[in-house]
Amino acid sequence: MKHGLKKIPTLLAATAILALISTLASAAPSGELIIYHAGSLTVPIKQMIAEFNVEYPEVKVITKAGGSTKMARLISDKGETADIMASADYKVIDNNLIPNLTDWNVRFATNRLVLCYTDKSKMADKVNADNWHEILRNPNVSWGHSDPNLDPCGYRSLMVMQLAEKYYKIDGLYDGLLANRPEENVKAKAIQLVELLKSGELDYGWEYRSVAVQHGLRFVELDDAVNLRLFPFVSLQKI
Repeated sequence: MKHGLKKIPTLLAATAILALISTLASAAPSGELIIYHAGSLTVPIKQMIAEFNVEYPEVKVITKAGGSTKMARLISDKGETADIMASADYKVIDNNLIPNLTDWNVRFATNRLVLCYTDKSKMADKVNADNWHEILRNPNVSWGHSDPNLDPCGYRSLMVMQLAEKYYKIDGLYDGLLANRPEENVKAKAIQLVELLKSGELDYGWEYRSVAVQHGLRFVELDDAVNLRLFPFVSLQKI
């Protein structure tokens, strides 16, 4: 006689399975899940929520988007509540939320900065990785970036231009670029630049490569020495 597990009666097996399904169903998550996130993550966040709700339809996901620094300060300084904070720079989480509001974060993607433009942009047929800085210093060209005090893309844009001065060995390049950028072209969120580019109000704008691709913008790929391609995005769960 062969030894092994005894066969479970069919009725008993069916009862056990139904009990398990009932237990899982009662344990299925429900309620609200609040996510604060960088504006640059709007498209992928929407896609992730759609997939999440297929599996967890009883969870209502509420999102609020803006510059990462601003979003973090709404939580830390204004007392707003979020379950997850997705930032475009992990330092925003380290500096604003750890250790009082959470004690960990997870880096989940990398990106790089690009100079975006459209077919409407002045000198669109000439701009490239070698001459972009000359075009941005042209007084007939309008360009902008996001606010470095509110949005990581803003201070990353400034960093790219500072690195470009060293890479191209052009003294005063950084100051020369900013001298041709009016203060009104500094926007609270990098995502605002997308609509300004599409409407023709701006010729060029600094953005993340992922955002440029998501919105069908043309862009100049910069040299790896200046494009910050290794900087991380981060997801954080508020404790």
